[in-house]
Amino acid sequence: MWFGHMTAVRKRHIALELHRSVGYFTHGVVNMAALDKNNIIHDSCEGDRLLSSVTRYGSHECNNDHSNRRLSPATGTWVTVDQEEEALRRKLKYFFMSPCDKFHAKGRKPYKLALQLIKIIIVTIQLVMFGLSNQMVVTFKEENTASFKHLFLKGYDGASDALAVYKQSDVYDCIVYAVEQYLALPDTTVGRYAYVYGVGVNGSALSLCQQYYKKGWIDPANDTFFIDPHIVTDCVGVTPLATPPEALGNDYKNFTLKFHKLINVTIQFQLKAINLQTIINNEIPDCYTFVITIVLDNKAHSGKVKVSLDNEVTIKECRDHSVSGHAENYTRVAFDVMVAVVCALSLLLCSRSIIRGILLQLEFVHFFKDTLNRRVSWGDRMEFINGWYILLIISDLLTITGSFIKIGIESKNIASYDICGILLGTSTLLVWVGVIRYLSFFQKYNILIVTLRAAFPNVIRFCCCVAVIYLGYCFCGWIVLGPYHVKFRSLSMVSECLFSLINGDDMFVTFSGMQESSTLVWVFSQVYLYTFISLFIYMVLSLFIALITGAYETIKHQTQEPMHITDLHAFIAECKDTPNSGKFRGLETSPCSFFCCCDRTTTYEDVLLVN
Repeated sequence: MWFGHMTAVRKRHIALELHRSVGYFTHGVVNMAALDKNNIIHDSCEGDRLLSSVTRYGSHECNNDHSNRRLSPATGTWVTVDQEEEALRRKLKYFFMSPCDKFHAKGRKPYKLALQLIKIIIVTIQLVMFGLSNQMVVTFKEENTASFKHLFLKGYDGASDALAVYKQSDVYDCIVYAVEQYLALPDTTVGRYAYVYGVGVNGSALSLCQQYYKKGWIDPANDTFFIDPHIVTDCVGVTPLATPPEALGNDYKNFTLKFHKLINVTIQFQLKAINLQTIINNEIPDCYTFVITIVLDNKAHSGKVKVSLDNEVTIKECRDHSVSGHAENYTRVAFDVMVAVVCALSLLLCSRSIIRGILLQLEFVHFFKDTLNRRVSWGDRMEFINGWYILLIISDLLTITGSFIKIGIESKNIASYDICGILLGTSTLLVWVGVIRYLSFFQKYNILIVTLRAAFPNVIRFCCCVAVIYLGYCFCGWIVLGPYHVKFRSLSMVSECLFSLINGDDMFVTFSGMQESSTLVWVFSQVYLYTFISLFIYMVLSLFIALITGAYETIKHQTQEPMHITDLHAFIAECKDTPNSGKFRGLETSPCSFFCCCDRTTTYEDVLLVN
């Protein structure tokens, strides 16, 4: 125990209070009684000091001994060490209380908790509203891309995107088919598209280009070749709806390809469209510009020309829009502004709490160093830095940034849907994860957080060791099996495939997908897959689960056995005042404490001075 019985100093203060209270009625009589009482307390203090055989932290000497007193920097008055220590204990205990206990201790409303609950609701609503709009944008783009492939790619059936041609005549047919479909677009498509003029070669609407090596000839019969690696680009332009019709010309039909040194053929044009389905969500439709690029790739010169279509989208506000019975509605913008304001207020409160924790940590460290001549461990110091507040601050910053981007999207100034979605989605995730902080105040709901906290260091070390082996398998599979297996064509695909194997997914498909073109590689693939599955499923995964289980068992035993108490917890445990005792109300802060980080706390000396 740090302190036992009430010290003599406290007794003297009680006597002084009694003296002042009674003095309102019998001033002269009480003065004599107070002098006698002070003498009695002094004698009692001396007797307690001589008879006491227990050494405790703090001072138990009489008020006349100035070695037990020092000047308080807060009030400029002399206070005893035990008074300052008790006040610090109460401040620390109040700092680590739950919102409910703080309400019982000081009667203050848990406005920060209420703000977080409100923020969870409005941030989730904001994300849902943005998700519905973003879903329509992505759907509109994907559906138009599918339409373009059916319109401009000859032989495309939608079953697979791996479209290729193998004859020179088929290459010419693909080019002519795409251009003619483009010219006849207003008469063939069920959608409403418009041409974009002046974006092609020589001010045309469509550009037909081929890229080939500057010089080159290949003679496989004699095993000889000559290639000049400089690339030359030849282009012709096509403009639809030309007047007179003869001005259109047939240049694209007379376009000659140099197959012996051909690299690729590209057809590029732009189309405009309007997304009308946003009216369902009470939004003004956007104007879209599609940049369509058709590529016939022959850089491998393998006899297979791969055909692909790429579609890039630009979204902007329509020049003149009018919806019958629809007026300008700024409800969404006002809601986004409200979300940003609430998150800014939450950011301010969380930052204030972190600053207060740092200041209280410094006070605690200085007290231990000056009074008890002891150093505070880094573990105790980090107790004052609340990681949940840091999590909420990051969430608030992401939400504020995403809200401003969303406002720009709704005002049609920017079209960064992907960036806004990532920011708002991540912030909502962190907000909901932050709810666990309030559940952790209940012991039965705290088991997840405590287990993760206990297992985290060992799990990180274990993952670092496993990552070395995992990367080794990734590089080996990519280099050796990549040319023969579709799931090992790139390093990212290898990682995805191996991670799926760890979870027992697509095992047979991975084994059966290996081509038997090389017996040696096939044998190597069997050894590779069997060793990886055996090592990671039967050993690595089992050890990983054992680490989590071990941490859980340790936490469960700690609840039944005496736990290791740190200096900070032992120091706070000496404060036996309950939140309902009313003694914490003497630590009321100034009225500006809601906005100020370094508010002045009313100390015990101030209470005595007021009395």
